[in-house]
Amino acid sequence: MDIYLLEAVINGLLLGGVLALLALGLNLIFGVIDVVWIAYADLVMCGMYAVYWLHVAGWPLWAASLAAIAGVAVLGVLVHVLIIAPVLRAPPINQLLATGGLLFFLQSFTTLLFGTDFRNIGVRLPIIEMGDIFISFARLLAFGFALVGAVALYVFLKRTYLGVAIRAISQDREIMGLMGVDQRRIYLVTSLIGGALAGLGGCLLVLQYDVHPFLGNTFGPLIFMICVLGGLGNMIGGFVASFIISQIISIGGYYYSTEWAYVLAFTLFIVLMFIRPRGILAR
Repeated sequence: MDIYLLEAVINGLLLGGVLALLALGLNLIFGVIDVVWIAYADLVMCGMYAVYWLHVAGWPLWAASLAAIAGVAVLGVLVHVLIIAPVLRAPPINQLLATGGLLFFLQSFTTLLFGTDFRNIGVRLPIIEMGDIFISFARLLAFGFALVGAVALYVFLKRTYLGVAIRAISQDREIMGLMGVDQRRIYLVTSLIGGALAGLGGCLLVLQYDVHPFLGNTFGPLIFMICVLGGLGNMIGGFVASFIISQIISIGGYYYSTEWAYVLAFTLFIVLMFIRPRGILAR
């Protein structure tokens, strides 16, 4: 195998871990609340800004990251209470317009506060050399924390009462309401977890990318495409689709260019939507 192709495959695998974490958060929210948060990637952007400014203010990176995760988790709850809950019974188009309005609000508000400059956290992590292969330690670190976050979410959903209630209400919210489960409480917990995953994703991405108000325009369509490809609400499908898309982007970027890689990824997405419109792992 071409050594540079192998390097592209490894980097695609590392990128897929972070995308899978974000796809898990969005799929969790949709599976339980049945509302797609169009502005989910912009919550990630808020987390990146929080880490950047706290670190610039003198906070250690680990403390800034924990504060950013907690802050975006609370922001997720506020999004549900102020925006999602009032339109929960409304037609889906109203829900999409509400979360789309949030997207433009967050982009405009961050532009007003911070301008459109690209800001870098200024942390330089080493490059790992394995023979002729060069691997970014930032990506490796992000992959490791993303894997820990995904495993923690799995254990929470499988081993705790709230986790079981979340899985049950995602299967049949009407019946679970009749069995005494407080739907509002489950919705708030789900929004809290989804926001925390977005905050964690922001902490991992800020190590690799500059932050600016329109970062969500880069990752938002990609995360949404992954969720739809895997099956909206299907967390395992989204997990698998994340690595498929990340490999297409990484290998396509090696053979052609990053722009053509995204064209290939979206072309595959369109083709598969004709073949498997409910997702690749739909049942």
